Amino acid sequence: MEYTIIFLPLAGAIISGFFGKYIGERNSEVVTSLFVSVSAILSIVIFYNVTVLDYSNNLVISSWISSGSLNVNWSISIDALSAVMLVVVTMISALVHIYSIGYMSHDPHKPRFMSYLSLFTFAMLTLVTSDNFLQLFFGWEGVGLCSYFLIGFWFKKESANAAAIKAFVVNRVGDLGFALGIFLVFYLFGTLNYNEVFQLIPETLEKELIFLGIHINAINLICILLFIGAMGKSAQIFLHTWLPDAMEGPTPVSALIHAATMVTAGVFLVVRCSPIYEYSELALNFITIIGMSTALITATIALVQNDIKKIIAYSTCSQLGYMFFATGVGAYNVAMFHLFTHAFFKALLFLGSGSVIHSFKNEQDIRQMGGVWKKLPYTWILMIIGTLALTGFPFLSGFYSKDAIIEFAYLRGNTTGYYAAGIGIFTAFLTSIYSWRLIFKTFHGKYNNQKLKKDSMHESPMVMILPLVILAIGAISSGYLFKELFIGHESSYSFWKNSIKFLEPLNTNHPPTWLMLSTPILVISSIPIAYYLFIKNKTILEELIKNNKPLYKFLLNKWYFDELYNLIFVKFSKNIGLFFWKKIDVGIIDRFGPDGISGLIKNLSIRAVKFQSGLIYQYAFVMLLGFTILLTLLIFK
Repeated sequence: MEYTIIFLPLAGAIISGFFGKYIGERNSEVVTSLFVSVSAILSIVIFYNVTVLDYSNNLVISSWISSGSLNVNWSISIDALSAVMLVVVTMISALVHIYSIGYMSHDPHKPRFMSYLSLFTFAMLTLVTSDNFLQLFFGWEGVGLCSYFLIGFWFKKESANAAAIKAFVVNRVGDLGFALGIFLVFYLFGTLNYNEVFQLIPETLEKELIFLGIHINAINLICILLFIGAMGKSAQIFLHTWLPDAMEGPTPVSALIHAATMVTAGVFLVVRCSPIYEYSELALNFITIIGMSTALITATIALVQNDIKKIIAYSTCSQLGYMFFATGVGAYNVAMFHLFTHAFFKALLFLGSGSVIHSFKNEQDIRQMGGVWKKLPYTWILMIIGTLALTGFPFLSGFYSKDAIIEFAYLRGNTTGYYAAGIGIFTAFLTSIYSWRLIFKTFHGKYNNQKLKKDSMHESPMVMILPLVILAIGAISSGYLFKELFIGHESSYSFWKNSIKFLEPLNTNHPPTWLMLSTPILVISSIPIAYYLFIKNKTILEELIKNNKPLYKFLLNKWYFDELYNLIFVKFSKNIGLFFWKKIDVGIIDRFGPDGISGLIKNLSIRAVKFQSGLIYQYAFVMLLGFTILLTLLIFK
């Protein structure tokens, strides 16, 4: 069963990618969607076996690398953590595959697109089922490569190419830290297998490394380096700039990559390495600070964006921030709970936005929408469900997971935890504001599109609506159904077992009533506030923007992160490259190397041609001269 789950998406990718033109577009869509759907069904069976039957396994596919003390297998490891990820990855991927049949119906390269989706799924499954750091890194890089293909799928668009390259480069920055962390793990422990490394951790707590005369605790350094990799993949602050630009890819790509799979790989990494992080308070505090900063900063940016997909993308960054500061306060199971619920409502919002874009003929600016809720009734109600879940509206999935993060952060009892809880509450309010802004400006108010007649608007086909319905069911019920299993005080420990390590049991005290009520009250009150600002009385908002233009421009330009990076890194690197090209490459190497030699030969040839005069006495003179030189050399030799 495990082999089938992993390799069916790969088989679908190969069939569609190499034989798509022979079997046809429709068959390519059917094969890839069917194979991933079977993987999803089997993943649910695995999850049931793990949950109910206490199933676990470690299947060795083959010996991968055996060199000296380095022995690495390609394995399929099944425990509670990998079982959860299998369900998330395969379910979302299957629904995205089905949705793509309708969304990409007019694209001439559908087999290639479906192949990329399936290959991405295979890489992600390889990542989450690894039992060692090297296989994890292999899947990690495979996911990054496939994301480059998918983001830049419409490669004739310059913006899509730029976004794909940006995603690839920024992720490589994080991956450098990740790779160094893996090297350090092998240097200290002589192995890359999870179980062996985790068992040896207590023996190396006092081990220090000396770098530039500075003594650094080895465990702290490993944790920080691994987290840098997670920052890149999960788009945390400073390495987050790639994710909003990645919206240049087709909408199904946004749902697959940026809702439930690739961007959650960083969270999965930290949770999987909880046996290491539990011994590094420095790293956990650092993760908490980065997480809560990301949650807040990206939420402020989302407030003023106008691209429907970019608003949701910044929302993804913000929610990933929640997950990270949950891991930072030691609530790894709560982070996984939010990862699980987030997959449903965020994929729902992305695919719902795709339905809107499809109806508006590829228009993504919410200022060019409005007043179409009657024309798109299914999309409208389904996106409202996703929005309610995202904002943490009582008794929907996001309510249980987001509130749990805030509560556990508060119960941590230290300064960092209190700050994280406070920022979490405030960010939840901002999340609700920008989410309802998206809904109201997209579906309500005046119809603003001048290029497209309102009467021509129509609902998306059922092949696109059906995945939204399934995701909506998950967005409504997943929090309530799985709360006790994932984060229950008793059941969660028996469920997660050894897949998550808690050095100290989580605080079981009840948080104060005001804390439990603050987020729901703010979330509910934000709905009429947003309606009044964005629909009822827009003049207040206009005056607010007019009186705070510097702040508005600051947020609209995304805190100027891109401009700052262009100034510090991009322009500097470009100038260095130009210098080496013009002065070193062209000025020295080419001038005195191939160009110089070829020029010398050319000049000599031109001069030699002059001897070809056709006059016999000149030829005789040259022969005599040559004979004289040769004779002289022989005599003196």
